[in-house]
Amino acid sequence: MLRKQRTLAQSIGCYGMGLHTGLIVNMTLRPLPPGSGVVFQRLDLDGHPRVKATYANISGTTMATSLAWGGVEVRTVEHLLAVFAGMGIDNILVQLDAPEVPILDGSAAPFIYLIRHAGVIDQSAFQPCLRVKKQVEVKQDDKSVAIFPSERTEIFCTIDFDHPLIGEQHSSYIHNEENFCREIGPARTFGFKSEVDYLHKNGLARGGSLDNAVVVDEYRVLNDEGLRYRDEFVRHKVLDSLGDLFLAGFPLLGRFVGIKSGHHMNYLLIQQLMSDRKAWELVTADEPHAAEYPEEAALPLTSPVTA
Repeated sequence: MLRKQRTLAQSIGCYGMGLHTGLIVNMTLRPLPPGSGVVFQRLDLDGHPRVKATYANISGTTMATSLAWGGVEVRTVEHLLAVFAGMGIDNILVQLDAPEVPILDGSAAPFIYLIRHAGVIDQSAFQPCLRVKKQVEVKQDDKSVAIFPSERTEIFCTIDFDHPLIGEQHSSYIHNEENFCREIGPARTFGFKSEVDYLHKNGLARGGSLDNAVVVDEYRVLNDEGLRYRDEFVRHKVLDSLGDLFLAGFPLLGRFVGIKSGHHMNYLLIQQLMSDRKAWELVTADEPHAAEYPEEAALPLTSPVTA
């Protein structure tokens, strides 16, 4: 269950468009020492400020998960964080020259390719895990998210859309790197053609296109290549959930169940879990024990989280 901390063997980069800002962004991934965690850095701002990837720094959850600290924001982090969770990357610096992680093809597959090309190395320290000790649940109308005790990472998602191509879909994921890279990582984000004008008017999806999302009209998929999986829609929900849960700060041992959920409810679940010290414990290389969560990961939010 426990393993050594991991980082990249070498730096690697790419560039692409931000899904919501529509801005071109250069991104570089760089190794960090043990205990550093995942850190985002804005190279386009004076002083090159940094934002740590932790639930306490979640600043927005509208159509994506955003992080902010000290007034500096990084948007749409969930796909990249899902890859770090899925491939066991603990310490890494993500440098950006714009406010948003590039969307690339709308899935995590390009990020998987980058990490495989750079290589991964074990580090000297062991990686603690956060083990769920009791059920925690959040409900809103017909939507719910819950997490249950488990000795492994499990994600179960259900979606239900009134659309002939989607309807009710279910997907389950039991964590290992091969499962993630083959079954979850390539699933793309999706949207509805009827919502495009509304999203643009609200400053969202300005960089969205058939190159970086599955788009459906009333009856069909508009992308020429069609779907990568019959249930690609719900698999992408698993991907998003894995990325959001990564913000707990440690690999999470628990069974997550999301029913018609999204980024905001995932955030509420993490907040509720981490606020109850009887609901979790840190498992270290020495022995399982309830440990204190690092103080730097428990900073107050710098701005209200928006749904």
